[in-house]
Amino acid sequence: MKITTTSLPEVLIIEPKVFGDARGFFTESWNEASFNKAVGSEVRFVQDNHSRSARGVLRGLHFQLPPHTQGKLVRVVSGAVFDVAVDIRRSSPNFGRWEGVELSAENQRQLWVPPGFAHGFLVLSETADFLYKTTDYYAPQCEGAVRWDDPAIGIEWPDTGVPALLADKDARAALLAEARLFD
Repeated sequence: MKITTTSLPEVLIIEPKVFGDARGFFTESWNEASFNKAVGSEVRFVQDNHSRSARGVLRGLHFQLPPHTQGKLVRVVSGAVFDVAVDIRRSSPNFGRWEGVELSAENQRQLWVPPGFAHGFLVLSETADFLYKTTDYYAPQCEGAVRWDDPAIGIEWPDTGVPALLADKDARAALLAEARLFD
């Protein structure tokens, strides 16, 4: 497994070893001991989620506040997305900064988005199957979101050739300056 730090030191790109030949490939997509060593702490995942979305679908920027914060280990098994993490910890020197990475079935990268970061993605391919592990269960009372197009964050979303397709709650999400966030 190869670990690459991003401009947000806690957000990591994880590239599992892939063994391939004319028959196909094999990869170990999850190994608890290797992952915990890479992130420098013991992480326990409690839930796996799978979403399928069409080109131009933008999901996010989502997070959960205490006491049900969520870390997410995300990957794409079909298609491609532009995946984004935003530091939403007011006490962080990186508050409001973002990192974006293309995740695809082809590159088999994963992204670790720890608690304290908002997360979202934009589908680049015709469809994408997006899988992610979470460190806590979904808790609607702790759910939060920040607008995907907040100029204070300034995410440079790629052009997919179609308008962004958003859920109503994502289109109505608060700006960073107005949202309930981490201290």
